[in-house]
Amino acid sequence: METEVKLGFKDKESLYKVALSEDFRKLCPDNPVIHEPFLLENTYLDTEDLTITNRGGAIRIRHYSGASEDYYEFTVKYGGGTSKGLHRRFEWNVKSNDGKFSIEAFKNACSASNDPYDLLNEVFKDITDDDLKVACFNAFNRTVYALSYNNSSIEACFDSGVIKNFDGSKTDEICELELELIKGDIADLDEVAALITAGADCAPLDKTKYMRTLNMALGDRKR
Repeated sequence: METEVKLGFKDKESLYKVALSEDFRKLCPDNPVIHEPFLLENTYLDTEDLTITNRGGAIRIRHYSGASEDYYEFTVKYGGGTSKGLHRRFEWNVKSNDGKFSIEAFKNACSASNDPYDLLNEVFKDITDDDLKVACFNAFNRTVYALSYNNSSIEACFDSGVIKNFDGSKTDEICELELELIKGDIADLDEVAALITAGADCAPLDKTKYMRTLNMALGDRKR
């Protein structure tokens, strides 16, 4: 189960200012871990009539590219819910070297996942690889800090980029901070989010990057 809080900022300056604040630095360990910045390129798959999305699921092919690593990761999300910026969904992840998504290969690789394997059958029911098409695409830069609060470990992901429609005539800026609970208590995640929002120009964000990107793409398709 993925558990995270999403916070939206008005611009990049406001977003990155958080990492310099005293309250944020107090959340970092004595030797804070700052992961190498990545460019994340996300391709989302669905059927022509958006069967996966309508079932409450999402399929993402993510290309990570940084100074020392270059790889793909397949992710399927399903179910859960969102409330005041808190997102909770079942999630399965598989690393890949070639970026070629296959339903059966993905299901086989996820057989030992912590989240219920049988839910994947609900996501992919009556769908084949040939049914899956590119629904939309986005890209953004991410910098990750490892935070510690009480007995919980939290990743703070600073994301900045631009969502574009197919011809580039429309754009929507990405200025988000995702706080993901890696291990520990959801109450700690809520408290960390409260500490950050108290001194920052931001607001809880219920709409995911995928839905924002898809809505722009659907506008192009006049659906």
